Amino acid sequence: MSQQESHQVELTGIQKVAVVLMQLDQEQAAEVMRQFNEYESEEIAAELLRLSQVDTAVVDQALDEVHELATGTLTGGREAASELLEASFGTEKATTVMNRLNSSMAGRTFEFLDGTEAAHIVSLLDGELPQTIALVLGYLRPDTASQVLAGLPADTRTLTAAALATMGTAVPEAVQVVSEELKRRTGTLATRHEPVEQVGGIQPLVDIINRSEVSLENELLASLGQHDPALAEDVASRLLSFGDLVRFERRDIQQVLRGVDPRTLAYALRGAASELETVIRANISERTAELLDAESAAMDRVRVSEVDAARAEIVRQIRALEAEGQITIKRGEGDEYVQ
Repeated sequence: MSQQESHQVELTGIQKVAVVLMQLDQEQAAEVMRQFNEYESEEIAAELLRLSQVDTAVVDQALDEVHELATGTLTGGREAASELLEASFGTEKATTVMNRLNSSMAGRTFEFLDGTEAAHIVSLLDGELPQTIALVLGYLRPDTASQVLAGLPADTRTLTAAALATMGTAVPEAVQVVSEELKRRTGTLATRHEPVEQVGGIQPLVDIINRSEVSLENELLASLGQHDPALAEDVASRLLSFGDLVRFERRDIQQVLRGVDPRTLAYALRGAASELETVIRANISERTAELLDAESAAMDRVRVSEVDAARAEIVRQIRALEAEGQITIKRGEGDEYVQ
């Protein structure tokens, strides 16, 4: 490659990281690599193998960009963060990370509820309109929100779920009023004024339901179907299921299964479609496969509730890995939940 050609090289974000790492000593490079997750580290390592020799001009180009980011006068904000993430890891990963950051930042409005037991939050919201409860749920962490939703009376739960799914951008004044009232009820005096993000919509409701017990999920979908059939169908189509694993990338399937106990997997696979079992067995180690076979052979009659519970546990594992940015969920058409 000539000097002139090297100036025209457009490196990907991963390639730029690889080029910079090549200029560091082993200890420094190792420290940088520890800042990336397993998948990203594999991608960087692959580029290091490919880039056995790099022209000086290409190296200078990458180092100049790093220097500019580190010392230059940069424009911050949402757009800058989004562009930097997209340049480094692609549009899909950037969108996932930004959505998670938006949710985290929006939660600051009700951060005084962090650590509060769900039952206490339910009592704080007693007598409030479903729209008000939905607003609060939209700002809570999904795992806490799912417990609060489960603690509501059945009728209120359905109306709250519908309100959350159809909620758009909250009015700042309304958010402030609700926040101040809840602070008054909890005895918290500190107040904060944060930018208001869109906290409602179907996806926040889906995130909450995915962290709920299977019985609550089924009950809520059934009651929501009576209240608004079209909305219930939309929500159901977005919910994760154990069967969705067949649509995942191999590395994501392996990441999910790495944290699943063979006994749980054996229960989850009971009555599963052959395609799903084939995919799972192709992505586990020989040792895990042996343990899985042993667990399956030891099983006699298995209750449907036990199968559902095992599959729900795996779904929770999937959601946890997605929240940490370790996997990216891609959905296809339709729902292939395995009975």
